[in-house]
Amino acid sequence: MKRRELIRNLSVLPVAGVAIGASLPIESLIAAPAAAPAPKRDFFKELGVTPKINAGGTMTFLSGSLMLPEVLEAINSTAHDFANMYELQDKAGAKIAEMLNCEAAMVTSGAAAALVLGTAAALTGMDRKKMEQLPNLPGPQREVIIQKSHRYIFDQAVRNTGIKFVEVEGPEQMEKAINENTVMALFFNGAVSWFGVPDSITHEEFVAIAKRHKIPTFIDAAADVPPVENLFKFQKIGFDLITFSGGKMIRGPQSAGLLFGRKDLIEAAKLNSSPHECPIGRPMKVNKEEIFGMYAALKSYLERDHKAEWQEWLDRIKRISKILEKIQTVKCETKINPGPANAFPGMSISWDQTKIKIKPREVVIALEQGTPSIIAGGGDESLSVGVVLLQPKQVDIVAERIKEILEQNMA
Repeated sequence: MKRRELIRNLSVLPVAGVAIGASLPIESLIAAPAAAPAPKRDFFKELGVTPKINAGGTMTFLSGSLMLPEVLEAINSTAHDFANMYELQDKAGAKIAEMLNCEAAMVTSGAAAALVLGTAAALTGMDRKKMEQLPNLPGPQREVIIQKSHRYIFDQAVRNTGIKFVEVEGPEQMEKAINENTVMALFFNGAVSWFGVPDSITHEEFVAIAKRHKIPTFIDAAADVPPVENLFKFQKIGFDLITFSGGKMIRGPQSAGLLFGRKDLIEAAKLNSSPHECPIGRPMKVNKEEIFGMYAALKSYLERDHKAEWQEWLDRIKRISKILEKIQTVKCETKINPGPANAFPGMSISWDQTKIKIKPREVVIALEQGTPSIIAGGGDESLSVGVVLLQPKQVDIVAERIKEILEQNMA
């Protein structure tokens, strides 16, 4: 074949390829050695950060929980295109509201940000001037009703809006405390779990009193799934605003949360938030990938077989117990946290410390300092091991490492 004919024939090969369903560029006709796969980049090693096995719980300092594969898929698949953030927040919120059977919803940068934005909504409504003035609204300081036993470290998020808390005990005090400066009533759902003190006002009483005075109610239920029913329980009681963390057992991005409830308040909360340029919530930005990821996480959580998941957690406890109880005097107990916060199973491990000469708190230190580094809990009497955040392959690793430490300290 002459050189001119060869060039002419090669130039039509891609067109012919399309005709039969595949494009054949000229380069494909030339054999080339397969490129070696790029080595996987280890960012933990690159930054000198120690990866942890979480046999504790959904603790913020320990990066919450691990995102589910479908959440990572949502994040990665949406990272390559731009989006109008007003549209995305509106449409994601509408889908989330539909899933939660409520009027409206939005994705926030965690439950703490939801506390700020929900309170801001109660303070400003749709008044843009007031949004610009927060946290220093003119006139008397606005007030938020809270039970005395419900004061907690995260209520600073509410105080960031410039309000003053008015503490009450019992329905009668709450009724008398409401006045023309009252803008909201806050209920901390985890108070019983945290402080072991019964509520002086029940959920139902709290809502009923506020409704009589036309005061919006807000419940902080950040860590209160499971059970999945809690996502619907509080709106049925009548709370106007509800928040849950996205990065705990829902397994979404740690820096995301949910705020949902009454439509007018959610619309006001959105105006008090990014991407609007002046409001108090501007620093509490949620990126588009987190919004998509939070949507995917909630959808996955609602569709999950929660009974099967609970049984899987109990099976993990049995497996660890079987390994550890081979050691003389070691006893393993299943502990079910009654909630409302962190209501899931864990285990308590104890032993005769005259025969195994190490205290549980010393085991905790040894676990964290070992390789792999494992986070657990414990004091002088027992070792606490959480199983709900372990990856399947880590169950035996945790059990064998505890067994090794105990055996090394046998008298």
